[in-house]
Amino acid sequence: MNAFLSQPECATETGTWCANVYRLTGNDWIAASADWLVAKPLKILVVLVAALVLRYLLHKLINRVTRLPRENNGRTPALLRPLRERAQGVPSNTLIERRQQRARTLGSVLRSITSFVICGIAGLQILAELGINLGPLLASAGVAGVALGFGAQSLVQDFLSGLFMMVEDQYGVGDYVDGGEAEGTVEAVGMRVTTLRDINGTVWYVRNGQIMRIGNYSQSFAVAVVDVPIAYNSDVERASELLGTVASQVTSEDPVRNEVMEPPEVLGVTAMTPENIQLRLTVKVKPGSQWMVQRALSGKISTALTEAGFERPLPRLFGPH
Repeated sequence: MNAFLSQPECATETGTWCANVYRLTGNDWIAASADWLVAKPLKILVVLVAALVLRYLLHKLINRVTRLPRENNGRTPALLRPLRERAQGVPSNTLIERRQQRARTLGSVLRSITSFVICGIAGLQILAELGINLGPLLASAGVAGVALGFGAQSLVQDFLSGLFMMVEDQYGVGDYVDGGEAEGTVEAVGMRVTTLRDINGTVWYVRNGQIMRIGNYSQSFAVAVVDVPIAYNSDVERASELLGTVASQVTSEDPVRNEVMEPPEVLGVTAMTPENIQLRLTVKVKPGSQWMVQRALSGKISTALTEAGFERPLPRLFGPH
């Protein structure tokens, strides 16, 4: 009877942790503290296990959709299939590296986001189980987030710019781009920095947030442009015909033939300077091969003009009298 009177009040509630623990132990202190000693730790453990399992499953799914198929038969990672891919005419080994880096970077972002969200929700649930008032904590976190956002806005800008560049596939590994102050071949694209190597071998590290414009020479197609200066006393019509003949011959031979997408086009006179008349020839070629085609055409055209007796325009050394 005394034992019954000394039992905690919660032990009379059937099915509670307090009642079950009191029935097993007969200790009123342990029974009264059962919620803290048993119930809350179990709930916290369940939350932690659920968060870890969910994080593991989501990371495994992200790794799966970002993994390049083993056979490397031109297929893209599942994550990139819904996204637009602008790489055309890129060598297969460069295309594979480009896809791998793009998928790897986007996968890293997704894994970080999922880890942050899952751990954040789990942490809030654990704090709630411990009886901590989340209102002031969330308010303080909001103020800290605003302060951090102002302090690290350049970093956030770089991150968001890199994310959109990746999703939109504005450029990738192997592309030759003009980013304003830096121009060269893209060696790596990260969420914060893009790495370029220029024609002199210099490596440029460009922050994504500082790229206001980007010119990509390696998307879809390129145009080889050859400007040919001739003297004022030259026969323009005959020179244009010669340009067309030489260009047709050069573009029909290896290795230029494999890079040409459309027949060459002579545009005629495009400029008249005090020293010469400029004729322009253009050829639509595969991306990245315009410079090779330009060199081949320039060399053959120069030789053909000399053999045909066209005078080379001389620079004006003195102003007009």
